[in-house]
Amino acid sequence: MTDFLHLAAFDLSGWRSVLDRVVERPWIALFELLLIGSVIYSVLHFLQGTRGARLVQAVLTILAISFAVVSTVADHFELDRINVLYPYFVFGVFLVSLVAFQTELRRILLRVGQGGWLQHWFRGPAFDVEPIVQAVERLAKKKIGALMALERGTRLGAVVESGVPLDAVATAELIETIFWPGTPLHDLGVIIRQGRVIAAGCQFPLIESGDVDRSLGSRHRAALGISHEVDAVVIVVSEETGTISLAVDGRLRRSLSLAALRDALQKAFGERKTVTRAATVAPVSPAESLKATPDGTGQVA
Repeated sequence: MTDFLHLAAFDLSGWRSVLDRVVERPWIALFELLLIGSVIYSVLHFLQGTRGARLVQAVLTILAISFAVVSTVADHFELDRINVLYPYFVFGVFLVSLVAFQTELRRILLRVGQGGWLQHWFRGPAFDVEPIVQAVERLAKKKIGALMALERGTRLGAVVESGVPLDAVATAELIETIFWPGTPLHDLGVIIRQGRVIAAGCQFPLIESGDVDRSLGSRHRAALGISHEVDAVVIVVSEETGTISLAVDGRLRRSLSLAALRDALQKAFGERKTVTRAATVAPVSPAESLKATPDGTGQVA
């Protein structure tokens, strides 16, 4: 009982010293708390919905318990061996974390290298998204599966090389033809860059099965997998239900309406607005109106 009271008094004295420093320099303490909170929020937001979030909770729990044991029990009772071994324990946890978080660390490095932290303030290269929306509408009505990745700031060079190069204007008819059942390229992904189909039949990286709902099919897992690694906007049309999904930054929005899809694409890529002007028609005399004009086929219209 006496040892417990001594331990409680030690804890209270430690907290009292911390509060005294906060009272002496409140603005610095507030800045430190905001900085720490921002870092923790950014990490958790980045890992939200992935296997890494559960790993972070486990690592933080282990470190919190070990720190509490060392800073209270070991120091108070002068357990020197625990104090000596504690830095090695923390270093071991750090090494294990590097192995466990290798996928998440790779994603962070890719985002930093491609400027992903700044791309929330900028849109991708502008082009007319209406042909893509029309193609998605036709595919959804016919329940034809589709998977399309629309590039933004990061080029999908390695993924493009895994498919068949096309480099054609992304019209609704072309996209529908590519994904038509039975064609050689219908079962994999399409890469669209600035309104042009760069490649078809591309193999997208799949996200780990433990990070997503098991009910998701291979197309949705591929959409999440590539959106985890790059900043592309990925459109998925379900072959079973015809529903439309959108994967951006590793997050999947399901059962989108065409209006919601159009709005999301316009926000990501803008829209070229063509201004049509009424043509000025000069007066035509009766004699000129009777003249025959060729129609381009050698015949007279």
